[in-house]
Amino acid sequence: MSGKPAESPVRLAAETWESLFRAQVAVMRRLQSGPAFKALALNEYDVLFTLSRCPSGWLRLNELNDNVLLSQSSLSRLVERLEKRGLVERMPAPDDGRGVLLKLTDAGRELQKQIGREHVRDISTLINPALTPEEQRELLRLTQKLRRSVASPR
Repeated sequence: MSGKPAESPVRLAAETWESLFRAQVAVMRRLQSGPAFKALALNEYDVLFTLSRCPSGWLRLNELNDNVLLSQSSLSRLVERLEKRGLVERMPAPDDGRGVLLKLTDAGRELQKQIGREHVRDISTLINPALTPEEQRELLRLTQKLRRSVASPR
C-alpha cells in the first residue's frame, strides 16, 4: 500500500474540470491579446466563424446561441453591432414570425477568412510546442467525448 488515501471520484472530477477550464481561459487570453483580434473581438469572430460553417448560409439566432459562449441577450446586442458594421445580415424567419435568420455578408465572410487564417497560425504557435501530435489527437478525442456526453439528453 502506498499510504496515499483513495481519490474521491467527485474530487477528481472537480480537479479535472478546474484544470480544463483554467487551461482554456489561459489559451483564450493569449489568443485574444494576439494581432488577429485587433479588428474584431474574439466573441464577434466566434459569431462570424459559426455562421461561416452553416451549409445553407442562413442560421437561426437561437441555433447560433447554442453554438457560441454568450447569453441570448448579449448575442442579440452583438448581432446588432455586427449588422451595423455590415458583417451580418438578418431577416425574419419565413415560417416563424418571432424567429430571426442570420447570414454573413460578403464583407463578413472576407473578414472571417482573414482573421481565421491568422487565428489558426496563433493557435498552432501556442499548441504545437506544448503538445505532441499524439497528445493533441488524444485531447481532441477526450474533449469531443465530453461534449457528446454533456450534449446527450439524460
